[in-house]
Amino acid sequence: MNLKFYHALSAVLLLAAPSFSQTFKLVSPDKKIVVEINNDTKLQYAVSSNGLTIIHPSSLGFEFKDEPALGNGMSIISHAEHSVNQNWTPVVKAKHSAIADRYNELELSLVEKSGPMRRMNVFFRAYNDGVAFRYQLFGADKIGDRQIVRELTSYNLPANAKAWVADYGSYTSSQETEFWPKALNHITEKTIAGLPFLVELDQHHYAAITEANIDNYPGFYIGSLKTDTNATGKVELVTKLSPLPGESDNGVKARFTNNQFTPWRVVMLADAPGKLIESELIQNLNPPCALIDASWIKPGMSAWDNWWSGDVKVDMPTIKKYIDLASAEHWPYMLIDWQWYGSFNKPEADITRVAPQLNMPEILTYAKAKKVKCWLWLYSADVNRNDNFEKAFPIYEQWGIAGIKIDFMDRDDQQMVNWYRRIIKAAAKCHLMVDFHGAFKPDGIERTYPNMVTREGVLGEEYSKFSTRITAGHNTTLPFTRMLAGPMDYTPGGFLNVKKETFKKGSPTQVMNSRCAELAKFVIYESPFTVYCDAPEHILGKPGSDFLNNMPTVWDDTRVLGGYPGEYVIIAKRSGKDWYVGAMTNDSARSVQLKMDFLSPGKFTLSSWADVISSPQSLTKSKKAVSASSVINIHLDTAGGWVAKITASN
Repeated sequence: MNLKFYHALSAVLLLAAPSFSQTFKLVSPDKKIVVEINNDTKLQYAVSSNGLTIIHPSSLGFEFKDEPALGNGMSIISHAEHSVNQNWTPVVKAKHSAIADRYNELELSLVEKSGPMRRMNVFFRAYNDGVAFRYQLFGADKIGDRQIVRELTSYNLPANAKAWVADYGSYTSSQETEFWPKALNHITEKTIAGLPFLVELDQHHYAAITEANIDNYPGFYIGSLKTDTNATGKVELVTKLSPLPGESDNGVKARFTNNQFTPWRVVMLADAPGKLIESELIQNLNPPCALIDASWIKPGMSAWDNWWSGDVKVDMPTIKKYIDLASAEHWPYMLIDWQWYGSFNKPEADITRVAPQLNMPEILTYAKAKKVKCWLWLYSADVNRNDNFEKAFPIYEQWGIAGIKIDFMDRDDQQMVNWYRRIIKAAAKCHLMVDFHGAFKPDGIERTYPNMVTREGVLGEEYSKFSTRITAGHNTTLPFTRMLAGPMDYTPGGFLNVKKETFKKGSPTQVMNSRCAELAKFVIYESPFTVYCDAPEHILGKPGSDFLNNMPTVWDDTRVLGGYPGEYVIIAKRSGKDWYVGAMTNDSARSVQLKMDFLSPGKFTLSSWADVISSPQSLTKSKKAVSASSVINIHLDTAGGWVAKITASN
């Protein structure tokens, strides 16, 4: 790691007055992003990018139970500033093999001018791709917990700005819904909008609000204050914390006794929505890897028994059939889903005992002979009951299990956030990777605990089985919204492709996009543990199976070549010397000129898989020579796609 840590000079931090000033200005390393902090009357911040105000003066602070609010009537008594310029190598290369971490930081220490004289520190960071800030709170004078009722952080934005809103309607959910485009003035006091929260201010200014490094603190959502937007032209978005179990929206959200750091409040910034996808800001805001040895963490593709594409059938022939699929496609894993330990979500459920119809030693011996390792599904209550995981995880390690998929948490309150961390740490001790379903959004914890390889928290492919919600518009929105937070286990791979007008819910499950669009999801969607959802008979020997053979799930470089939420997306990713390109469109057919300027000098061979118009299960393959100066024309059918693999020519 190349680390340069030094005290910033005047170019980094510009004070508006002498050191006792209550006004500060922090700029990004490239000077394009500015954070202004003003405490003359009350503590506020504002953010601008390339000269345009993104977030107008907005509040900071807290409300506590049984004590006055904290944030107004405070004085900044000291400040410290520094800069960081370092590169680090992730254990799991979700987007890049080397990550630059470059920012300027300002730490402000505040104390109340009167009354209890409570303290609070606020840390601000300015990166070239966004800003972040977090609070440091301190324990109470009296012995016992302090209790947060409300975080007063707000985001004051133009009312006519466009946002993509996933309103979950509740703090207890699997965070599985669409991100709908709406003007900000449609956000209300009742809105419980999930993160990331993408905002388009104009065609050259995009912001995405989210959070990073959630630890001993609840997740947050976005609502708004009821204001007269006609008068102000602004909407004040507010922070809505997930309440503790048994507490109301107005009740206690977090309890803490000693010093408490909140998660980073993050505003990702870019002049095009695709650049937000390339950002590593969320991981940069998390601590370095905490594992002494992480060499055992091996991402990869996985087959998945037929929960999604057929009736649940847990028996030896079925599991072996899916192991055979993984082996045939040169995928390292097979996921054994629910019912492998019989009854679940019941007091008698035992996650260490295999259902009577299964022979686990035989399964694992069979898989090993096929060069495949197995993952196991678990119901969260069965894992937590009597701390069953403390006994089960070492047993799984003895069996040679590669990872665990834990399901149905459906919460992100302070207790659940802490439970996630406890599970991830316990799994790491037993060399188990983790995939959370029924999960809240990622927060970059995969940098610190890289065995946390993916999670759900997305309206994914399984909904095609019982709804019409997995549309091409939804699929092309996800990369610019949910995926900005990190890996998402969408479980792509539906090979029963049909047109929207002929789609029927049921089993075996159809999907409303072309075969090529389905292949493109394996390039476009970020998930180091990528789970293929369909049955072996729907892929083996079928068009497109060759593209998925030995498919990578981690990447040395990621370039977004074009796109707009809900319309289309084109992403190129490099694995070693090979490039993979995936393109998807919404319900409109589209022709695109694709520049190959992301290639290094030299000659390459491009193998492509393209749509056959009005025949969604068909595709056409071709090869051509290309170089960095090439421009190729691609055509995407309605709800269609296009994929390519580019290799260096000998």
